[in-house]
Amino acid sequence: MHPLQCVLQAQRCLRWGPLASVSWLLLRTCRAHSGVCSSACPSPERRQEDGVWKDFSSRLATGPPFQHFLRSASVPQEKPSTPDVEDPPPYLTVDDLLGRQRKVYLETYGCQMNVNDTEIAWSILQKSGYLRTSNLQEADVVLLVTCSIREKAEQTIWNRLHQLKSLKSKRLRSQVPLRIGILGCMAERLKEEILNREKMVDILAGPDAYRDLPRLLAVAESGQQAANVLLSLDETYADVVPVQMRPSATSAFVSIMRGCDNMCSYCIVPFTRGRERSRPVSSILEEVRKLSEQGLKEVTLLGQNVNSFRDSSEVQFNNAVSTNLSRGFSTNYKAKQGGLRFAYLLDQVSRIDPEMRIRFTSPHPKDFPDEVLQLIHERDNICKQIHLPAQSGSSRVLEAMRRGYSREAYVELIHHIRESIPGVSLSSDFIAGFCGETEEDHLQTVSLLQEVQYNMGFLFAYSMRQKTRAYHRLKDDIPEEVKLRRLEELITVFREEATKANKTFVGCTQLVLVEGLSKRSATDLYGRNDGNLKVIFPDVEMEDVTNSGLRVQAQPGDYVLVKITSASSQTLKGHVLCRTTLKDSAAYC
Repeated sequence: MHPLQCVLQAQRCLRWGPLASVSWLLLRTCRAHSGVCSSACPSPERRQEDGVWKDFSSRLATGPPFQHFLRSASVPQEKPSTPDVEDPPPYLTVDDLLGRQRKVYLETYGCQMNVNDTEIAWSILQKSGYLRTSNLQEADVVLLVTCSIREKAEQTIWNRLHQLKSLKSKRLRSQVPLRIGILGCMAERLKEEILNREKMVDILAGPDAYRDLPRLLAVAESGQQAANVLLSLDETYADVVPVQMRPSATSAFVSIMRGCDNMCSYCIVPFTRGRERSRPVSSILEEVRKLSEQGLKEVTLLGQNVNSFRDSSEVQFNNAVSTNLSRGFSTNYKAKQGGLRFAYLLDQVSRIDPEMRIRFTSPHPKDFPDEVLQLIHERDNICKQIHLPAQSGSSRVLEAMRRGYSREAYVELIHHIRESIPGVSLSSDFIAGFCGETEEDHLQTVSLLQEVQYNMGFLFAYSMRQKTRAYHRLKDDIPEEVKLRRLEELITVFREEATKANKTFVGCTQLVLVEGLSKRSATDLYGRNDGNLKVIFPDVEMEDVTNSGLRVQAQPGDYVLVKITSASSQTLKGHVLCRTTLKDSAAYC
């Protein structure tokens, strides 16, 4: 492709997609042809001598005026009815964007946001005519939705790519070439490094580029590597209806916001997911209604900082007061004014279906004003379970992490939450071996675990990430063996304290949402209680309190009452009493 064509195509693509994405793609296309850049991309002086710029000016002079694009924008354009595809860029046709029933195999790594991203990506590809397969051997396209939060997560992907390399090399010539793509945070963090290190990778798509997947795959069909890793200030996929990956599931994730503005010194998320932006409340409520109509019994509202939700799409709410923070907490950014906040959204979502449980993750401790806590306490279908990431029990380390609170403020919030929501279950995140952490700092984290007695916990050794503030300003000075030793100590203490906390459920009756057969026993079922703890119980006949005299066996999606007989750090066990409803269970629990 001549360099002038690159420029003209990029100019036309302003109406279709991000200029930078197109430019980078075309740059890679130019580089892919041996010697093209040296021979076909002359200096500006030579271009002028060859009359290229003169030709370019003449094309602009004879091209359509600005009014043409205004008129075009007001005239409805006909689009193919099936499958549903976007207008193509100038260098592709509508047919190029069609999947033509090629089979896509998706693998998801990492957090719940990646599960939701997988559902969004598949929704987009399905509309373009691709088919889904759960059989890797018959796939024409393999897409890995990746995590970058720790080095171990990325190493898992590198290992997986090594495994896929042999699959690609053994592809029969009679078959269409196997295309492999890296999606999500790892694509965003490493960008071209992936394409340079693994030539067998065909496409990269960052978390904000899933709409571009049909185009990227179309370009890959020509034998070129293609990438779009642009972050967006407004992409929320609000108009994309995620396709549930498990049709028989009883619960679903609903993304309400993307990105994070907290800029904690250890965290890569702001650099892989971008700035915070929230979906319009109306689009969230519509998605939850559809899930309710499909019979799902639980939704989890998702976001990197879910409780800092702020919908500013409604102009009449943009002059509201600034955000209320938890007492003793601060932010690393200026206070945000206006918008519909998390308490409003949680209230509206909980009203859609009284028989649907509502959860949310992952919150930041700073964003728990009293109105949120009061709402959780009042609504039966908002789960009495709060994830409250502490990260460390040392105020000195918390300051280095830029968390915006001290140990004392965090503990005071714990007490306030337990007073506001009696019986609440708590979970947390902890990092062992952060930059400069002393043995005394570590022991303070141990004592926090003992003081709070969390029901669940997620504990990891620190893994420094490039681009973060810690990478630029702090030293990763804790030896790996010390990190691992401290991590093991934290895990041991957590399990001891969680066992104590969970044993308080013994003798109590818990409302459990049935999820399916236990993985360890074909005669047992499992589900989760209000506090999100796994509950195991025998698969036997029981009374149905909504139909007097009827004996039933529990099915996925049923609410059952279980009397707890034993507890560990991760699981409750008991015997089932009856099938019920969320509303009717209040009389028993």
